[in-house]
Amino acid sequence: MSDLRVTVADRDLEAEWTDDAPETRAALEAALPVAGEATRWGDELYFDLELDAPLENAREAVPEGAIAYWPAGGKLCLFWGPTPASEDGEPRAAAPVTVVGRVTDTEPLDELDGEARVRLENDRQ
Repeated sequence: MSDLRVTVADRDLEAEWTDDAPETRAALEAALPVAGEATRWGDELYFDLELDAPLENAREAVPEGAIAYWPAGGKLCLFWGPTPASEDGEPRAAAPVTVVGRVTDTEPLDELDGEARVRLENDRQ
C-alpha cells in the first residue's frame, strides 16, 4: 500500500512514489497536502506549486501516470496520455520535468472533461 493518494475531480487514484528524485520527493512530501485547480494540456493536468527543489533526472518523455514537478514553472503535473508535445503517442512534457511518483491506474482519467481540481495527500492524513 502506498502512502500517496491523488484525487482528480471526484476520482480517487492509487499512486506510488518513485525513487528517481529524492530531493524533490522530500520537498513534495513535506508540503503535503497540496491541491489546485489544474489546467489541462492534452492528457496532462498541471497546477501551480512552488517547491524548493532542483530539477532531478530531467526528462520530457515520461511514463503514463507520471506525477512530475516542473521547477522552472513552479507546476505539479499529472500525465496519462499524449500531449501536444508528444511523439508517437507517449506522454511528453513541454519542458524537462522531475518525476516523483506514478498513478498506477489512469483509466478513470480517460473520461475527464476539461480542467479539474487535483489534490495530493499523504494516505496517513
